[in-house]
Amino acid sequence: MANEPARNPPAPLTPDEELAWRALARAVLVIPKVLDGALLQAQGLGLTEYSVLMNLSEQPGRSMRMSELANAVSISVSGLTRVVERLTRQGLAERVKAGTDGRGQLAVLTPAGLARLEQAYPTLLAGVREHVMDHLADLDLAAFTQAMSGIGAPEIGPPVRRMPQPRQPDKRPGRGAPVNRGTGNN
Repeated sequence: MANEPARNPPAPLTPDEELAWRALARAVLVIPKVLDGALLQAQGLGLTEYSVLMNLSEQPGRSMRMSELANAVSISVSGLTRVVERLTRQGLAERVKAGTDGRGQLAVLTPAGLARLEQAYPTLLAGVREHVMDHLADLDLAAFTQAMSGIGAPEIGPPVRRMPQPRQPDKRPGRGAPVNRGTGNN
């Protein structure tokens, strides 16, 4: 289906649309890196770790199922597991079995994790002001928020993992493919 030609191909982007698309694509890549760098340098805490702590702090009981938290932070469950393990070693979070079904795992924010989040917040706030909000000062923020919310809507889902391409047999001699050495057996 993905390789089928479109019945009604989309209209080409106008020059203004192309500029807007490219600016958005660059901002989506650059802003997290800039904020991550600022947090790491000033706080020793990465943006993903900050996002995990922030999301946990906003939940009842300061806990979330690992799968829901991974979706909220936009990383894979295995990636979240590694982040939560790091936070657990620092005493900022814990992993516990879900009380409702016993199969799921919850990430829980510790009091030390909340204190660490509160300590890091001014650094993140300064970065967001400088690198994002100051550039949006003349825009209609409600319209901007609505547009961005549509682009990053939760129903779009968690990050999609790339499917590995099937390996092609290596046909060089001795590299996995049978080699006809003139014996007539191949």
